[in-house]
Amino acid sequence: MQKMQKLYAPSQLAELLKVSTTTLRRYEDLGLIPDVPRTESGRRGYAELHRQAFQTIRALLKAGSIPLAYETMRLLKQGRGGQALWGVNRQQADIQAEKERVESLLVWIRSAESDPPERADRKKGRTIGEAAELAGVRPSAIRHWEKEGLIASERNPANGYRLFSNRQLRRILVISSLRQSVYSIDNMKKLLDELDGRQLSSVEASFELALEKLNGQLERQFQAIAELMAYRKQLIKASLE
Repeated sequence: MQKMQKLYAPSQLAELLKVSTTTLRRYEDLGLIPDVPRTESGRRGYAELHRQAFQTIRALLKAGSIPLAYETMRLLKQGRGGQALWGVNRQQADIQAEKERVESLLVWIRSAESDPPERADRKKGRTIGEAAELAGVRPSAIRHWEKEGLIASERNPANGYRLFSNRQLRRILVISSLRQSVYSIDNMKKLLDELDGRQLSSVEASFELALEKLNGQLERQFQAIAELMAYRKQLIKASLE
């Protein structure tokens, strides 16, 4: 005799997951979870599979971006688990690359060299595109930082394009690495001034904080992967029943 499956009312599941019933309904409307059966009275009855699905969504959102979390859940629902896992794997590769970039930049700052850790053979100013590529940001971000007074550019007399000196490039690289941990423009300006004056204690402390945040993000990613694998296992089991 098949064991009757436990069903959660929306309010019960919302309380268990510490979210609102509106949030549960939004995830359902977005097509992120398996179809929800109705009770005899027409009410939603969430099964254990749905509880795990919601728990996986919450973990993925804590670990990364909303688009990736939603894409991962839709792929799992479509039975494309392998592709979902590769997407999460790319996210881990990105955080590994960011960690290595931050560590490399911190070593460079401590070394008091005048050139950045990449393309050190270049002595002329960098264009905004080159600076953006080195910093791993969009040119629009650099324009915004210049507007905020964090950096300054010169103009190429031949074509009028922005050029950034090594000093300004160093500022751009620091901003790009610390923008997630230094939230105030005034605090960032203070750090950059200390960087220019080789007063590095606060700058180094900010980089250490950025690395700690990356460590925390990596831990949340592994927690999300654990939830994802548990959910995928339940999906596979449900498909065989």
